[in-house]
Order: sequence, then C-alpha cells, then structure tokens
Amino acid sequence: MKTRYTPLLKIKKNDLDRCERELQQANANLKSAESSLAEAYGTLQSLQLPKSGKIQDMLSAKAYINSQRLIVNDKKDWVLFASKQVDAAISKLKSSNVEYEKFKYLNLEEVKKALKQRSIKESKDLDEIAIMTHNGKGNI
Repeated sequence: MKTRYTPLLKIKKNDLDRCERELQQANANLKSAESSLAEAYGTLQSLQLPKSGKIQDMLSAKAYINSQRLIVNDKKDWVLFASKQVDAAISKLKSSNVEYEKFKYLNLEEVKKALKQRSIKESKDLDEIAIMTHNGKGNI
C-alpha cells in the first residue's frame, strides 16, 4: 500500500545501502593498509647492517633501513586514516539507519491508519446493507 512516506522510504533505503557499501569499502581499505603495514614491518625486520666491508656499504644499508622506517611510518599513518574512515562510515551508517527506521515506522503507522479507516468504512457499509435488507424483508 502506497502512502505519502513511500517515496521517502525508498530514498532512505537507497541512502542506507550506499552507506553500507561505503563501510564495506572503508573496511577493505583498512585491511589493505594493515596488510601493507605488516609487510613493511617484515621488510624492516629482515634488513641487517653488514658486519664487515666498506663504509659505503654500511652507509647505504643504513640509508635503506631509514628509508624503510619512513615507509613504516607512512603505512602507520595510512592505517590511522583508514580506521578514521571506518569510524566515520559507521557513524554515518548509524544515522542513516535511524532515519530509515523512522520513515519505515511512519510508513507503517500510515498503513495501519488507512487499514483501520478502511475497516471502519467496510463495517459501516455492511451495517447499512444489513439495515436495508432487514427493512426490505419486512415490507414483502
């Protein structure tokens, strides 16, 4: 049964679905960031300074380790950003869900009201028909 809230309910449902997709995408981004961070940590831990050799080799190894530490810090920042995105998507999904449920409730109340009015009208019609048939039988 269509009510005045039906179009709004469809819009809110579409918005809710969009928010769910955004949350899934944010979660996927967070998982990607976490795996990238774990990979960067693994690479950092596998690096070792040479024990002997030329000073140039030691300096280049140290520069490579420092570079890898910067990469780890960047990956940490990415994880932090991605987790903030997930939190924002969750809060947006919650508010969208509240809005959807509100209009769903209003739609349901409108349908109940219309069904009750229809029931009252049918009852009145049946009463009128019963009175008319009862009065008609007495005249014959």
